[in-house]
Amino acid sequence: MIILITGASHTGKTVLAQRLLEKYKYPYLSIDHLKMGLIRSGNTQLTPEDDDELTDYLWPIVREMIKTALENEQNLIVEGCYVPPTWRKSFSEEYLQNIEFICLAMTAGYIEEHYDEIIRHESDIESRLVEADFTIDGLKQCNGWFIKSLAIFYFVVDRRTNVRYSCVIEHSFYEGYKYVRIKRCHNLIQQLVIQ
Repeated sequence: MIILITGASHTGKTVLAQRLLEKYKYPYLSIDHLKMGLIRSGNTQLTPEDDDELTDYLWPIVREMIKTALENEQNLIVEGCYVPPTWRKSFSEEYLQNIEFICLAMTAGYIEEHYDEIIRHESDIESRLVEADFTIDGLKQCNGWFIKSLAIFYFVVDRRTNVRYSCVIEHSFYEGYKYVRIKRCHNLIQQLVIQ
């Protein structure tokens, strides 16, 4: 099984991937680590600020890694924000049956209420470089894009391990998506976060 975790900045993607790794012992691929390896090795002229171009560059690599893991019947957690809204079109139904998709995003209200707490926890798993232009408005805009463009089911995670979740039906992605899989993802996350 592949667990594909994406979402906006500061939503806890890495925390969730780490907890899944610890609980299920699935290997974990950070798309951010792949990005930085390709940039630092000189395999691309892109920079960490080139988000849209990085998604176009990284997704074909990540997609084929996912396919390879599935063909080899290996479990894998893949985490990062460089997942295009059309990611499902990259896989046949046979592959999709073995991919659990999770998109983490926060509502504007949640961000306003918990902004200081979000910032306090930004380096819980890995040391982040401080983003000089990181603002509450930027965070709301980024999360809003994920909710509108990518999220079928998104979770707002309270850092005190209380999960709040909301269901979002995005027209272009809901068709053919199985509610059972959404429920299974929710149960998986709830078991991990509420412990």
